[in-house]
Amino acid sequence: MIKTIVSDTPEAMGKAAAETAINHIVVSIEQTDQAAIVLATGASQFEVLAHLVKTDRIDWSKVTMFHLDEYVGLSVTHDASFRRYLTERFINQVSPLKAVHLINGDVKDSKAQCRQLSEIISQHQIAVTLAGIGENGHLAFNDPPADFETTEPYLVVDLDTRCRQQQLGEGWFNTLDEVPTQAISMSIQQIMKSKCLILSVPDTRKAEAVKNTLARAVSPEYPASIVRTHTDCHLYLDRQAAALLDKTTL
Repeated sequence: MIKTIVSDTPEAMGKAAAETAINHIVVSIEQTDQAAIVLATGASQFEVLAHLVKTDRIDWSKVTMFHLDEYVGLSVTHDASFRRYLTERFINQVSPLKAVHLINGDVKDSKAQCRQLSEIISQHQIAVTLAGIGENGHLAFNDPPADFETTEPYLVVDLDTRCRQQQLGEGWFNTLDEVPTQAISMSIQQIMKSKCLILSVPDTRKAEAVKNTLARAVSPEYPASIVRTHTDCHLYLDRQAAALLDKTTL
């Protein structure tokens, strides 16, 4: 089941998505005395995280944070580093978390990093996953055609040209050649294990991907379309991202 909410501005979209996340985290802590969450990065998460860190309703010492994806071979000091992004925009903005499991894409053995993180996350029930949808329809860094079948929680994936062009277009890199060609990504199956999925998608350049996600057949060619089979998915859009949707789709 997917619930689609359209806001007038990216700020309103981010606030609404953050409030839903906060509610689910609070419930998880009330019911189990802890909450495991997955956070994403990129332009789609700016407003979400900005509102999330302001809440006074969450005891962050009971929250374990996992990381959705990271480039292979990129230093944490690089402006495009997702570890750096989450450290600056989330981890350093809240009181100490119970645990933080960031992806280190700058290790010599990426597959060993995947195995290590996979073992850890397999011990947790994820309460909330916050993510976006790529211009090519990717979910995390699972570019089309995405692997819907693997049960491994983390994978080393190849990034397609359109995905890499998006990273360049968002200003994270100066040239396409600078954009890494591989990443460590949470798998589709692991993402779908989250009790609640919250997807935030702003901007006109995401409108085609949003339409494909909601109107096309569920298919690895449209990776984010899989969320339509999730039991509790919330899709937050601004007016621009929803521009190609008709009333029957909404």
